[in-house]
Amino acid sequence: MAPAAPRPLLPAPRLRAALALTAASALLLPLLPPPAAAAPEAAGACHQYTNRSCEECLKNVTCLWCVSSQKCMEYPVRRILPPTDLCELRSARWGVCWVNFEALIIAMSVVGGMILIMLGVCCCCCCRKKSKKPDKDDERAAREREKRRVRQEERRAEMKSRHDEIRRKYGLFKEENPYAKFEN
Repeated sequence: MAPAAPRPLLPAPRLRAALALTAASALLLPLLPPPAAAAPEAAGACHQYTNRSCEECLKNVTCLWCVSSQKCMEYPVRRILPPTDLCELRSARWGVCWVNFEALIIAMSVVGGMILIMLGVCCCCCCRKKSKKPDKDDERAAREREKRRVRQEERRAEMKSRHDEIRRKYGLFKEENPYAKFEN
């Protein structure tokens, strides 16, 4: 049987999406236990695809393809990554044929590191703004409250003086003793 022709490269957005899906499935699927009924069949089924093609081998999710030895073997479920005596990381393929474990580990560590750095920077920026901002805001609010209170007191005093003038003008001003004006 002739070896399979290499797949054409995917466009960049599709490649990133496929890489993200492969990364997520590569991390989560080995942690899940295989179905009880399919376990005996899967072990025998993987070895029969040795010296064939990667695509044929990886149709079964429990299989691992080793490019250097052209072997199809059962994925070591008890371990997250296949041991080097089974297959080197750069030669191991699981899920899809064009992503090796070495590149996957490097890409995921870079992305994870960037996410951690971004979270750290965001936390630092938020903490700085919160620690400085309440002091300035509190001072500004206190000054505005004081200005409003002073203006309100001034308005009250003006209104009282106007009302007193109007009362005096029309003789409605209340004196302390109503008979005081008759005493003199």
